[in-house]
Amino acid sequence: MAVVRDLRVLLRHRDFRRLLAVRLLSQGADGVYQVALATYVVFSPERQTSAAAVASAMAVLLLPYSLVGPFAGVLLDRWRRRQVLLHGNLARAAMAAATAVLMVASVPDWLFYVSALCVTAVNRFVLSGLSAALPRVVDAERLVMANSLSPTAGSLAAFAGGGLAFAVRLAGADSDAAVVLLGAALYLCAALTSLLMAPGLLGPDRALTRPRLSTAVTGTARRLAAGIRHLAAPPRREAAWALAAMTLMRFCYGALTVMVLMLCRYGLTSGPREGLRLLGLALGVSGAGFFAAALVTPWAAGRLGPARWIVVCAGSAAVLEPALGLPFATGPLLAAAFVLGLTTQGAKIATDTVVQSAVEDGFRGRIFSLYDVLFNAAFVGAAGVAALMLPPDGRSAVLVVTIAVIYGVVAVAMARFERR
Repeated sequence: MAVVRDLRVLLRHRDFRRLLAVRLLSQGADGVYQVALATYVVFSPERQTSAAAVASAMAVLLLPYSLVGPFAGVLLDRWRRRQVLLHGNLARAAMAAATAVLMVASVPDWLFYVSALCVTAVNRFVLSGLSAALPRVVDAERLVMANSLSPTAGSLAAFAGGGLAFAVRLAGADSDAAVVLLGAALYLCAALTSLLMAPGLLGPDRALTRPRLSTAVTGTARRLAAGIRHLAAPPRREAAWALAAMTLMRFCYGALTVMVLMLCRYGLTSGPREGLRLLGLALGVSGAGFFAAALVTPWAAGRLGPARWIVVCAGSAAVLEPALGLPFATGPLLAAAFVLGLTTQGAKIATDTVVQSAVEDGFRGRIFSLYDVLFNAAFVGAAGVAALMLPPDGRSAVLVVTIAVIYGVVAVAMARFERR
């Protein structure tokens, strides 16, 4: 198969393998850490969770990215990306260990959220650095395949980490703190693996020294404006449209995530432990959809073009999401998890490829940071909308239909852009 052949070619490149190993360990740790937080906040037997509480937790953890993200982009275009991967993962290992201590101590919830926020804030630097560095370790001819393998493999690693966290928790771990410590160990392994790469390997090209904090702060607005102008120029207009489409699809995914959490907690199960098992199964099936996207997208994007493949993904979700979601039953829910994993990741691979191909290396860090800001703002906004629409058991036909309409709008808008 052509896919297998291309994968073998990519994996022959030593630097690509090492960058991929950092991504797998880092995002695997993310999966462990996020599931530990979810089980602590949503599935603790002593907590009566509501959709509004889930949305509030997401807002606390994700909204500050709107402030961190732009600064991450500016600094990523100045700092050595290898060093960002090293120090970012070391910092997360230490802060995750601190979160575990807070879980077992009797501290106010706000202190726990501050600790979790610090871990996830550093994540913006690491993920943006991984994406911006990818074109430095593969040639342009295989960039689509690299985008299919690397981010998707990272997403699968996050799913695997989440599965490991579920397994440890269900196997009888006394507390979520033990699971968080497992995530801290994986963050440490990711930091040590980054040392296998030369400090200057991942760029950026310009040999800039570390800026003073005041210089970075005052220059942020000007540099972001330059990045937006770069993105809005006619040669890169397709990248702007792809980012807009992916942001709306992320909104849909966020709303459905809150709905699935509430269904697993109350609507389809009889208790927290059974709900935790169902959520773990749904995440595993969604991970299979992500893996399928990695196999299908290179061929489909090559035949149709990345933008048309986004149209296909959004259109498929618009049709299948209500068909599978409206029964509010376990079987269709799992089928919907697979479909949304496939379509969401397929569109993301295409969007990453368009952005990386159109954006110059000196701008990639800030553009991918803006990409992350849009992602997280859309996810938090979706959680807020879902909290307003969802009943306590998570069954809302209005929400399911609304999401289907948004998917349809994305498909139609991208199709019209392609025709023009």
